[in-house]
Amino acid sequence: MLRRRFLRLSLALVATGWLAGCAAPQTLQLDPKRSAEVPVTGSGQAITVIAADGRDSEVIGTRTGSAMSTATITVYAHELMPRLQREAERAVREMGFEPTTQRAEGRPSLILTLDHLGYARGQSRPVIGEARMEAVFVAEAVNGGTTYTGTYTSRRTQSFAVRPDQEANSRMVNELLSDGLDRAFRDPELGRLLAR
Repeated sequence: MLRRRFLRLSLALVATGWLAGCAAPQTLQLDPKRSAEVPVTGSGQAITVIAADGRDSEVIGTRTGSAMSTATITVYAHELMPRLQREAERAVREMGFEPTTQRAEGRPSLILTLDHLGYARGQSRPVIGEARMEAVFVAEAVNGGTTYTGTYTSRRTQSFAVRPDQEANSRMVNELLSDGLDRAFRDPELGRLLAR
């Protein structure tokens, strides 16, 4: 009798802990990496490179899909922007330029803005859930009074039987941002304008 009570209590505690874990907020630790080849157009010119956060909020969505949920998914700008800055500088260097964060009159510049990062619940079927993620980068290259602006959108839909944990969500959003960086820096018009 005592054993049966203990077993019920143990199962109830495990179930409560599991349910609480499903509704817990997540803070994603991201480190996106660009992997695509970039067009080489520079010859050592200095380029001002700035990574900026243009998002409306650091909360990118919720784990439950409900706007009122406390199970938020957050990506902090103070953690992500230095990593995007590093990747933007690496890309510009591989394009043949010398990146700097110092602005100077007449110096070409590239501003890479993370305009949107979203995580939403998609179409759910019995037993299977779906997460939809979207990242939008805007790159603005300016040289000698000419401006080129490119918008690069990456989307991902992921089905799951159990809601993704923090590690899985970090991996998926990292891949999403990495794809967005690849799309932006593969654009040959950015390099052409900066090299004029």
